Amino acid sequence: MDPKNGYCPQTKTYQSLRPSVPLPPLNEPLSIIQYTLSLLNSPTTGINASTTTFLIDATTNHRLSYTDFLKQTQNLASFLQSRYPSLSKNDVAFILSPTSANVPIVYFALLSLGVIVSPANPLSSTSELTHMTQLCKPLIAFATSSTVSKLTSSFPLGVILLDSPEFKSMIQSPVYKPVSNPIIRQTDSAAILYSSGTTGKVKGVELTHRNLIALMASLYHNRFNNVPEGETPEQEVSFMTLPLFHVFGFFMIIRVVGLGETVVMMERFDFGKMLAAVEKHRVTYMPVSPPLVVAMAKSDLALKYDLSSLKLLACGGAPLGKEVAERFKSRFPNVEIVQGYGLTETTGGTTGMNGAEESDHYGSAGRLAVNTEAKIVDPDSGETLPPGQRGELWIRGPTIMKGYVGDKQATSATLDPEGWLKTGDLCYFDADGFLYVVDRLKELIKYKAYQVPPAELEHLLQSIPDVADAAVIPYPDEEAGQIPMAYVVRRPGSIISESQIMDIIAKQVAPYKKIRRVTFINAIPKSPAGKILRRELVNHATSGASARL
Repeated sequence: MDPKNGYCPQTKTYQSLRPSVPLPPLNEPLSIIQYTLSLLNSPTTGINASTTTFLIDATTNHRLSYTDFLKQTQNLASFLQSRYPSLSKNDVAFILSPTSANVPIVYFALLSLGVIVSPANPLSSTSELTHMTQLCKPLIAFATSSTVSKLTSSFPLGVILLDSPEFKSMIQSPVYKPVSNPIIRQTDSAAILYSSGTTGKVKGVELTHRNLIALMASLYHNRFNNVPEGETPEQEVSFMTLPLFHVFGFFMIIRVVGLGETVVMMERFDFGKMLAAVEKHRVTYMPVSPPLVVAMAKSDLALKYDLSSLKLLACGGAPLGKEVAERFKSRFPNVEIVQGYGLTETTGGTTGMNGAEESDHYGSAGRLAVNTEAKIVDPDSGETLPPGQRGELWIRGPTIMKGYVGDKQATSATLDPEGWLKTGDLCYFDADGFLYVVDRLKELIKYKAYQVPPAELEHLLQSIPDVADAAVIPYPDEEAGQIPMAYVVRRPGSIISESQIMDIIAKQVAPYKKIRRVTFINAIPKSPAGKILRRELVNHATSGASARL
């Protein structure tokens, strides 16, 4: 193995350059909650559960200590076991809620009972949610008064409203009876999170307790590895800008507990209120997506607050441009930006940056995470490639998903028999082992880190009577990263306008999937096999050429 980049010429694979982190024996019964709480209670974390704040609601200033969080989690688990004796290990709970202090309580209570947690984006349309529930087949749902009307599926055990007096009573009442903790194996499923594919249909990514334990072990090791023995580490305060249904936000909440940190969150994200919260609560760390880095780098509002407590931004979800990173660093020289790469299918981050030296590799997604290996595979020949050559990134390790729930065909197309996950992303490793993401073979559009599958929008466009043919491409946008842009062929005699098309689609999809640019053309360029030549359209859109193709 080359010690500079981790590449082994014999196996043609890349090994992580990070020291390996030991994991619990696979045959040891252990849930992600048991493992996370064992880390929280370890001497290394050094917190006092009764005095350390777990969560601060930036809108209401409500504070929740670790003692109260754990007590409320236990109360909810006990209530669910008593009220719903048929709700048991490996059953699924569907969650449709905006960010709130109640969501982590629900996650931890359900996971401790072995119930599979399946959170969805509350902005999803009713038809999208129906498809998700058909995939995961939930017994029970948790929603709010603002989201429950979107749930048209029936749930055998009903729906619990998180903003109701009844739920407040569930978490605050004394324990009904001690929780009977089931034996949870690490290979048992813990969560079903949703990831878009190029088929246009959302896929349910099945993650195990082992996947989450492996990720948590590496995060814990990374945080405390360099803390001298006997010293209490500095208390970290993070601000949660990420939605809790997204894989990034989902595991960040687990991370906060395992590392004994304090998290500040707000239900509706507001840039100005976020800056005020960073100043007020002396936030040290924020997981972010690129549009937020752009805003902090360019907005005059960011200069009106004291952000001197901020030490680190962990940026993921989409590539961050070099110019934006440099502009941010010139404005906030004492704040480190570390970038990473990961998928819902890999339980989040599989590459990342460690320390100031690595964070200077702008445009890179960092180096391979601990216990992870990779291959770069030529998508045409299947040949595995050395550093500097581009191909599809394949990943293998303990954080790789179990599969796509209810979709064996998609699972076998993505996971090979040796456990390699084909990411669908065109990438290369440089001579120093840094990963660079060149393009998306899957053709997903990344709008503010949300995944927008072009095929889904194309199907909707083609269902419009006035549209003869259509293709959707990513169009570069400084604020959002990319926006969906449609090329449309009108039916003969039609005078349908750009705004009419955008309005029709907007009524059928979540807001982040809306088409934001439309260009009319005579024909969609396609290969002899009928595949849309999307690259031609991208080149056309970004070159400023005339609409004649």
